[in-house]
Amino acid sequence: MLSKLTRLARIAELALTRKHSPVVWNDVTRAGPVSRQFGLQRGRSVSRYYVDSFVGANKHMIRGRALEVGEIKYLAMYGSDVISRKVLVPSAEALSHRDNLQAAVIADLERPENISSESFDTFVCTQTLPFIYDVRSAIVSSHKLLAAGGVLLGTVSGIAQISRFDMDRWGDYWRFTAASVIRLLTEAFGSNVQVTSMGNALAGTMLLQGIAVEDLPNQSLLEQHDEDYPVIVGFVARKGTD
Repeated sequence: MLSKLTRLARIAELALTRKHSPVVWNDVTRAGPVSRQFGLQRGRSVSRYYVDSFVGANKHMIRGRALEVGEIKYLAMYGSDVISRKVLVPSAEALSHRDNLQAAVIADLERPENISSESFDTFVCTQTLPFIYDVRSAIVSSHKLLAAGGVLLGTVSGIAQISRFDMDRWGDYWRFTAASVIRLLTEAFGSNVQVTSMGNALAGTMLLQGIAVEDLPNQSLLEQHDEDYPVIVGFVARKGTD
């Protein structure tokens, strides 16, 4: 009950922020953003809107022995066919107070030689590769940890500001296009790769300005995807059975 009350209080707080600081949509003279936190103090970020949508659309692929980066969010939401859930973290210190050490895999994706082979059937890797410098090694590691027929389900940023939190801790290195994601994943997974580009000029502007999804009068505008303005690139890569 307490968590529900907390969520309701948070929703009310965000609504109050939007009411007192409404977006002036036709202001083209402002150099600074509405929010430097991706709009999170106003509501839901545009990038998270697309990430949630993409994972939800592919939830049927989450099954078996499953691993997720950073937290067990999507595995908890869509894990009806999951037999074990584990969280991938770079160190024991990175575990949050909610995490169980027994449910953690401590590993560095930049070092494939230290990754256990064929340990998982699903690897959910959302919004992670932009913060890994050696992204090719991270993809090799992702392929290695999957069992034959296993699925890598993930997203990366296209249009996006620098994440100052990540930049100051481990680095914010990359932005991607559908073409770069296909090429990178094909090197490890062969032709078993599907990529989806999400976003449009409005969505990109909203994200860069830190305007929340709830600020938009008509959220269906976010579903008019334009491949020339990728805010989020989603991907599904399946490991071969040969």
